[in-house]
Amino acid sequence: MERANHVFVDEIDISVKGGDGGAGCVSFRREKFVPRGGPDGGDGGDGGSVWIEADPTLTTLLDFHYRRHYEAERGRHGEGANCHGASGDDLVLRVPLGTVVADRDTGEQLGDLAAPGQRILAIRGARGGRGNARFVSSTNRAPRRADLGRTGPSRWLHFELKLLADVGLVGFPNVGKSTLVGRLSAARPKIANYPFTTLVPTLGIVRVDADRTFVIADLPGLIPGAAEGKGLGHRFLRHTERTRVLLHVLDLDPDTGREPLDDFRAINAELAAYSPELAERPQILVANKADLVGDESAAAPSEARARLDRIRELAGRERLELHVVSAATGRGLPELIRGIARRLEDTGWLRAAS
Repeated sequence: MERANHVFVDEIDISVKGGDGGAGCVSFRREKFVPRGGPDGGDGGDGGSVWIEADPTLTTLLDFHYRRHYEAERGRHGEGANCHGASGDDLVLRVPLGTVVADRDTGEQLGDLAAPGQRILAIRGARGGRGNARFVSSTNRAPRRADLGRTGPSRWLHFELKLLADVGLVGFPNVGKSTLVGRLSAARPKIANYPFTTLVPTLGIVRVDADRTFVIADLPGLIPGAAEGKGLGHRFLRHTERTRVLLHVLDLDPDTGREPLDDFRAINAELAAYSPELAERPQILVANKADLVGDESAAAPSEARARLDRIRELAGRERLELHVVSAATGRGLPELIRGIARRLEDTGWLRAAS
């Protein structure tokens, strides 16, 4: 069984409830010539509110998997001598950067938490009840009435995490995306030769130089129909939405039995079906497993070399930047990093190294 700290949860529903208001107090002070001593019952305190806050140290919604119901603190009851009850403390729920918060039942989006420390109000606490001192009038000098505190409102929220990565890797399963992320960054994703190797998206930080970095995300392999939910479908396509540049990884290995040009068209069709805006995102072509090409000066080209020639023709037709790399040996990776950095600069986004 997979250990809990390896579980990636990127979509979940939780229930939140504002704190109940405290009850108002019925009380009379003892004072000569004042009927019944005079009313001095204090108001009840307001219930606490529930806030959602973006925390850059979190990477998953896993904590909410184990606990689904959250309630802010109730307000204190009012007391005599015009002592008002204290308001309940607010409850702050922390979520990863990139979490979109919506009302589960209406679908209304409450906020998109994309900046560290950004907060949204999920639900407000209830008002406290009025004490009997509030009901004094010219005709009722000694009211024996006070309000009960109101019950805190509740609602169900839907959390959806979309990774905040600058660069996203797309491509069919087993084209070497996980190996590529592992070589480019400090990330160490699981690597194995089976469909949908990437069961959870992996983020890695890539250092361009002493002053600049970018975040790269290894996204799961797509299959035809992913935009309609087949395979891993929407569960992972959402993580491509925030990326500024897509690395489209194609496989030079002839043993896959797939044609890289067909793979290119299939993946782009799925991206366009999911989001036309996403399909227009800048792309860089990456031909991986260049170690299989062999000697390019040989008279008889290998099948891997023939595949590379077709990919080069594709890059020319589509006017796409092409990098030929080997994630296994490291060939071409420094040039790829510099190419990604240039493209991110063109989009106006490249992180300063911390």
